[in-house]
Amino acid sequence: MFTELSKPRLRDRVLRSPLVGLLTGPHGVDRYTELVAPTWTLNDARAKVVAVRRDTPRSVTLTLEPNHVFTAGQPLRAGQHVNLTVEVDGRRHTRCYSPANAEGARRLELTIGVHDGGVVSEHLFRNARPGMVVGLDGVGGDFVLPAERPRRILLVSGGSGITPVLSMLRTLLAEEHQGEIAFVHYARSAADAAYRDELAGLTGVRVLHGYTRSDDAGDLAGRFDAEQLAAAMPDPDAVFVCGPPALVEAVRAHCPQARSESFVPPVFSVPTEASGGTVTFVESGVDVTDDGRSLLEQAEAAGLRPENGCRMGICHTCTRRKTSGAVKNLVSGAISAADAEDVQICVTAPIGDVQIAL
Repeated sequence: MFTELSKPRLRDRVLRSPLVGLLTGPHGVDRYTELVAPTWTLNDARAKVVAVRRDTPRSVTLTLEPNHVFTAGQPLRAGQHVNLTVEVDGRRHTRCYSPANAEGARRLELTIGVHDGGVVSEHLFRNARPGMVVGLDGVGGDFVLPAERPRRILLVSGGSGITPVLSMLRTLLAEEHQGEIAFVHYARSAADAAYRDELAGLTGVRVLHGYTRSDDAGDLAGRFDAEQLAAAMPDPDAVFVCGPPALVEAVRAHCPQARSESFVPPVFSVPTEASGGTVTFVESGVDVTDDGRSLLEQAEAAGLRPENGCRMGICHTCTRRKTSGAVKNLVSGAISAADAEDVQICVTAPIGDVQIAL
């Protein structure tokens, strides 16, 4: 008798056989099995949306059931992110999001804040529904809890940055953490505060809310400072903060040891004097004159459509091989002239002549 566990294994052995590979031709078996069930694939990590909530005016929460390709891959740790791919108007778009569920959960929970002009966030807010299938890939990120949990932990988030720190909180609670935990969250208003009801129902966790764009009565007034740190948790052993850069900077000013992450794209200014060199996209046979912008923006301006995700140097979806030339990292300012190296073209600008395998 077959168990539920043995069925996928038997199915995979059959579908990986040389005969099936021969019969399915150049498209591969996944192009045929997806006609039966979109998440039934051998190589593509995908997930089915099984529940959708819109708990705030500017966010949508998706509960995802990943297929076996995703679950067989690298385990997801609390605080890490995944790359989510959706099709919008015939084009595939990839963005990185941090799940809010605890480590080891069978299903993933993504709460996606809507950004004005955000192609993916607006599409999901309007159109996400149970049964929808999305692509999943690229578990990564080092914004995680240490293996040896600190005793006194302060978690701070702003806006949609709540998801990775909430994942940490849920993980600690599932582990029955014996130390102290404080959770500080900033939102535009009380209505915009995601997970407010869940946080209010927790015991053993000090939860404080601050509202930055309304007169709603919160626990904290104004921006993060020494007084708010003292109200939340004086002298914490570890601090984790995720949110807009201004919040991250404020927390780190008072807690230099804080681990931080921000999903707000950095603003890059075009240099007043671009190098004027020739950027060659080798595989496409396209040459452009460098105008100082990132390689991704210059490729898109030339009519190319390189795969990309976060557009801020986090998800690595846009990584391409630089075969020659010097480039500058727009985040760190580091310059590299090594040949045959991988670069993230969303945060990399050319210096002089550069060749990219794209």
